[in-house]
Amino acid sequence: MVTRTRFDDSDCPVARSVDAIGDWWSLLIVRDAFDGSRRFGEFQRSLGVAKNILTARLRALVAGGVLETVPASDGSAYREYVLTAKGEALFPVVVALRQWGEQNFFAPGEPHSRMVDREQGQQLRALEVRAADGRRLGPDDMVVRKVVRAVTDE
Repeated sequence: MVTRTRFDDSDCPVARSVDAIGDWWSLLIVRDAFDGSRRFGEFQRSLGVAKNILTARLRALVAGGVLETVPASDGSAYREYVLTAKGEALFPVVVALRQWGEQNFFAPGEPHSRMVDREQGQQLRALEVRAADGRRLGPDDMVVRKVVRAVTDE
């Protein structure tokens, strides 16, 4: 069995994020939570994932603070999964992935699900990266300042 590489102590925010929610099942669970899924069976039906895999991913998302379990909204003995504030903060990530997918993986006119503004019913504008002063930024306009660790001789 292959040992999974962990990035939870990395200096890179992308690596830590991927460590927390980087597999496709976890991102699809988060997507479904945004779409209103709350119960294990709802996630399982939507995703068609094996129960053991779904159980492991849900536990990891709860342990990572992305989801929490709450008493069922209908008063039954069941528990439901809801996004935490940390999970809701993934909304722009899910929107960005959706928009990237729409742009790169569908032929013009090919039908696909659409995310629309609930109030107006209109499709969302494309997400943009902006500088603090409002300028639109692209990859060539940015630099990552990496953490430099001091080397010690012991």
